[in-house]
Amino acid sequence: MSINDELLELALDIGAQAGRLLVDRPASWELTSKSTAIDIATQMDVASEKLIVNAILAVRPDDGIIGEEGADRTSKSGYTWVIDPVDGTVNYFYGLPAWNISIAVKDAQGAVVGVVHAPTIDSTWHASRAGGAYLNNSPILCNEPIELNRALISTGFAYDVKDRINQLDLVNKLLPKVRDFRRIGAAAVDICCVATGMVDGYIETGLKEWDIAAAALVATEAGAIVTTHAWRGMELTVAGGAHLHAALMREIPA
Repeated sequence: MSINDELLELALDIGAQAGRLLVDRPASWELTSKSTAIDIATQMDVASEKLIVNAILAVRPDDGIIGEEGADRTSKSGYTWVIDPVDGTVNYFYGLPAWNISIAVKDAQGAVVGVVHAPTIDSTWHASRAGGAYLNNSPILCNEPIELNRALISTGFAYDVKDRINQLDLVNKLLPKVRDFRRIGAAAVDICCVATGMVDGYIETGLKEWDIAAAALVATEAGAIVTTHAWRGMELTVAGGAHLHAALMREIPA
């Protein structure tokens, strides 16, 4: 078994463990605020990250870790795990579906493996570098080519409400020109839906490395282009097949 296969097998197993923990939702909540008062974490975000970190270090104690809830270890092995223990915490808190566990492993060249596990919709996406992308072990490809006026686009909105003014500029520019918008509420699932052809494209600001590391690899291995660049003081992520990605980039207001 290659190192990539070993890492992928471990990431899939740990993601499933975290999923089993999280589907047992608590009877009461302990909430903390992160970037703003509406950007929340629950005790289950913390518990999931603890489970994931402990499971990684039990097998690979020299690996680095970057976690949304504060895990931060420098790699001694050349491999670093990038984890979001609950992507879509607001969905999780409200009992809505499509929250997920996002786990990626990267080396000096970028992501090596990625796993996005969404137990409430019975969906596990995975990919390895140059190894293709899969949903529940079936190979997937993005939709390509798709014209802008036939494109179903997913998006999300920032927790910092002042950033939403700029995001509305994007929506206002695109809405008259595309088929429609969808809003799932979990960035990793949104991007994986591009990979699977469930939506055609995705555009959102303010994502962090742990939001997109795994899903971007899945989408890239499924034939999509995923880019992040500076825009109006924020980071703007765009994903889609090559034809649609280019069209979306042309529509981004200055």
